[in-house]
Amino acid sequence: MKTTSSSTDTQARSFDPTDTQRIEISQPKEWAAGIPAVLSAYKNVTSKAGPVKGTRLLTDLNQIEGFDCPGCAWPDPLAKRATFEFCENGAKAVADEATTKRADSEFFARHSVSKMRGQSDRWLNDQGRLTQPMWLPEGAEYYQPIDWTQAFTLISAQLKALHHPNQAAFYTSGRTGNEAAFLYQLFVRKFGTNNLPDCSNMCHESSGVGLGETIGVGKGTVSLEDLEHAEAIFVFGQNPGSNHPRMLSSLQAAKRQGAKIVAINPLDETGLKRFKNPQEVSGVIGSGTALRDLYLPVKINGDVALLKGLCKALIERDSHHQPVLDHHFIEQYCHGFDAFKADIEQTSWQAIEQGSGLTQSLIEQAADIASTSKKTICCWAMGMTQHKNAVANIQLMTNFLMLQGNLGKPCAGVCPVRGHSNVQGDRTMGIWEKPEPEFLDALGKEFDFNPPREDGVDAVETVHGMQQGRIKVLFALGGNFFRAMPDHQANDEALTQCELTVQVSTKLNRSHLHTGKQALILPALGRTEIDTQASGIQTITVENSMGVVQTSHGKIPPASDLLKSEVDIIAQLAHHTLTNEGLASKDTAIDWLAMSADYRLIRHHIGNVIPGFENFNQRIDDLGEFVLPNAVRDQRKFDTSNGKANFVVHDINNIEVPKGHLLMMTIRSHDQFNTTIYTNNDRYRGIHGTRKVLFISKGDIDELGLQPGQHVSIRSHWPNDKVALREVSDFELVEYAIPKGCAAAYYPETNDLIPIGSVADKSNTPAYKSIVISLHPKQTKDA
Repeated sequence: MKTTSSSTDTQARSFDPTDTQRIEISQPKEWAAGIPAVLSAYKNVTSKAGPVKGTRLLTDLNQIEGFDCPGCAWPDPLAKRATFEFCENGAKAVADEATTKRADSEFFARHSVSKMRGQSDRWLNDQGRLTQPMWLPEGAEYYQPIDWTQAFTLISAQLKALHHPNQAAFYTSGRTGNEAAFLYQLFVRKFGTNNLPDCSNMCHESSGVGLGETIGVGKGTVSLEDLEHAEAIFVFGQNPGSNHPRMLSSLQAAKRQGAKIVAINPLDETGLKRFKNPQEVSGVIGSGTALRDLYLPVKINGDVALLKGLCKALIERDSHHQPVLDHHFIEQYCHGFDAFKADIEQTSWQAIEQGSGLTQSLIEQAADIASTSKKTICCWAMGMTQHKNAVANIQLMTNFLMLQGNLGKPCAGVCPVRGHSNVQGDRTMGIWEKPEPEFLDALGKEFDFNPPREDGVDAVETVHGMQQGRIKVLFALGGNFFRAMPDHQANDEALTQCELTVQVSTKLNRSHLHTGKQALILPALGRTEIDTQASGIQTITVENSMGVVQTSHGKIPPASDLLKSEVDIIAQLAHHTLTNEGLASKDTAIDWLAMSADYRLIRHHIGNVIPGFENFNQRIDDLGEFVLPNAVRDQRKFDTSNGKANFVVHDINNIEVPKGHLLMMTIRSHDQFNTTIYTNNDRYRGIHGTRKVLFISKGDIDELGLQPGQHVSIRSHWPNDKVALREVSDFELVEYAIPKGCAAAYYPETNDLIPIGSVADKSNTPAYKSIVISLHPKQTKDA
């Protein structure tokens, strides 16, 4: 990468008019964490929360008697914790939530909606914690205060006025704890709909669909201990150094046990190169630990071809009388192997090389590592799940593991790494638009009603429903629905069709500015804050990426006396909506307010409804955490339609990229959590002061007649797209080590390049990672 420095052009810096930071582009880092991560963590927490409160919060973060990190779903060690069981980005998330800044009623009186729309995402987030309910009346430009009772009355009146419960959709963010998620889905189904879109629809839905069809369990099958004792770990489409930094210490432990690590990604991410553990002397003054043994720079959307190549290499070796495949496992537990083997054998190495962008020799090196391992784990994140063929990616990755029997045995299996603290738990609690009949049966029996059986809408279908006037109310329990979704023009047009939009939030975001005819902001407690209800201080629980349920106890006073917990908000809404005459019949069977007063009552019901949560309260009282059962991991049982682990045949379907065009993927920076932007820096990739950059290879820069540092507009190209032009402007070209023909830019700044209809097959996840683009140089004034 070449080092450049921009002028003071505010457009080149970002679209935040208050940002005066110079743009600097430098070489990407060769190691992650170390002293810079420690300094960054403490700088963030002390500058935003204050030195005393900030330091106290860090000592309570991810402890059994402390609170769960709101940043990601990477698991904590069972029973034991390090004194500082947090990472740099976890500290940023805590500091962001515990900030001393406030976005109160005076702030909203000074800032109109149209004025705030002109500000950046970073500016919005930086205004501080929301302090009281706010209402945007129809036709108004300013939010105004509203009391809680009036807010609940307004929402319940809109819900009761609907012609059918399916005219409302109820979104959920992965920040929501288990108790709130269970109560929320109960309210929604008691109201009469399964319209429960959630953030998983945008990220790991492809994992759930792909795993459900192949192995019958839509979540990971390994534990933290498994990962640390595996012999080979393949990391696909993941940037743990920025998105799950505590994973690096687990990879370090595995490495020290002799594991071989293969990194597979179009970008050679810093976190998988070398790790300086800040809790060790070598991480402070030493060179740290080299992690990856092999890096495969697969081209964007080349994973199907790569995986077929890995499978081909293993099958060919076994055919040459080398004991590579686990034939006992395949014969006893699997279905479809013969057809799968035939397809792999007839797939040529030429097609594999062309599709993956990798040489046969490099793929064979990865196969060498796999073939000598008896305990292999595949980890992945959204680099695998946000393509049109994302489900194929997941299924071929699982089939790769199945060839050697790497399912249902210690230290081997699948490990989808989820990027939000409780996205897995929300799904376990029933936040899903396509609930299983067994779950609905148990829910109906426990609460004496007949839950709706018709499938609801996911996130993308919610936008379509609003566009078409079929959905009139959108209620969002956390998150930033508008900004997280692609195609903001379509989203804005859809939301304006709604009679009411409601956002339960801790801080200001762009979803508060693109609304229905009326809008409400309901301020909620954060994970760090003490939750006091009628029965006393409450505990919540979450489920991490490895199926461990853990407690979370808030530690600091709420940012405002007017904040409510998510549980209380849901209970009050249900009480106002379902216990009066209206669309729903009278409901006196469920005491919503009693459950709000004591979350133990909610956990009692969870234990009666959801397998694995029996004696829920006693187990968390005794241990503070417990591991959920997993049929694949515990019993080598595959709950698929045929009771077998399924081999699935998938073709290599290369995306057609015309000459002079590139295939682009969206990525996140190091100073970012989902749509929350902490700073305009990306330390590991060498970006400082801007997010409007496009990572591109030297070969493509030269071939397109461009220069590093040049500013361009990025235009996307979609067959049959009704929008004449999708373009984002003024992005700086950054020469980077990325496969030729590929490019990368930050999410969500480039979301507008993706039409709402570009989704993954089967999972309906937006295809953020496969965008055909052309580049158009910025015209100078002289031109």
